[in-house]
Amino acid sequence: MCHDCSGPPLSSRRSFARFLATGAGLTVLTACMPEAPQAAAPSPAPSSTSPSPAAATASATTTAEAAAVPPAAPEAAPAPSPSAALPRQFSLTDPASPWLIVNKRRPLVPAAYAPADLVRPAVAMTASGEAALLNSTTAAAAEAMFAAAARDGVSMVLASGYRSYATQVATYNSYVAARGQADADTASARPGYSEHQTGWAFDIADGNGACGFQPCFADQPAAVWAKANGHRFGFVVRYPWMFHPITGYYYEPWHLRYIGVEAATDMASKGIFTLEEYFGVEAAPGYL
Repeated sequence: MCHDCSGPPLSSRRSFARFLATGAGLTVLTACMPEAPQAAAPSPAPSSTSPSPAAATASATTTAEAAAVPPAAPEAAPAPSPSAALPRQFSLTDPASPWLIVNKRRPLVPAAYAPADLVRPAVAMTASGEAALLNSTTAAAAEAMFAAAARDGVSMVLASGYRSYATQVATYNSYVAARGQADADTASARPGYSEHQTGWAFDIADGNGACGFQPCFADQPAAVWAKANGHRFGFVVRYPWMFHPITGYYYEPWHLRYIGVEAATDMASKGIFTLEEYFGVEAAPGYL
């Protein structure tokens, strides 16, 4: 079944905590001072260091009110992300980290980052040149995954791997020229914002070539197998169906991202579909 992925991205949904402040009312009783008898001599002027009855009453009222108002409650600490339960933790900002989060609100630093360990994995591929490369960790995991798929009778092909900053400039600009910037931003990452530039992600195709880079690829054997088994090798479908308000991209069943077996398996067991939710970072429906 082909899924309709046209149209602009939806607005991000956010949750807000609501706080109720409770106040305590204080009833202050004041006493009337009786008048002095007429025959009595006028009383001496009050000392400058002694408070008048009215001032004393106001002071007591202020003190009582201050004591009655409870101190402000401290702000609740944010809930830990689901990934915090894992024994090993990795950086979310280092491009060399498997947990790197790069999206429309989290660019690569530096913008022109290039992996130092690019290699060509020993898998079936239609990609060539730099697109046939992955970082060494992702390449090893891809080799294991492709071999397991083949044992299950599924033909999987590497269609696009690493993409340099310069290539991403050309790719993005071609989308802009053909479709306009607003539409290009739904289909292609701006330079410096692409997972392909990190070496941690790649696109797959089915051995029969059907539905390449189309939503209907979701129903092809390679996509079905990768979605069900990718976590065993450290991979997730990075842009899942109907999560574009969080990821910023419409469904891409061909785009796989390596985060490590431990994290990918934990995501699958907890039923979490996006890296933004799993690692507790802000949704990225669009560029700022």
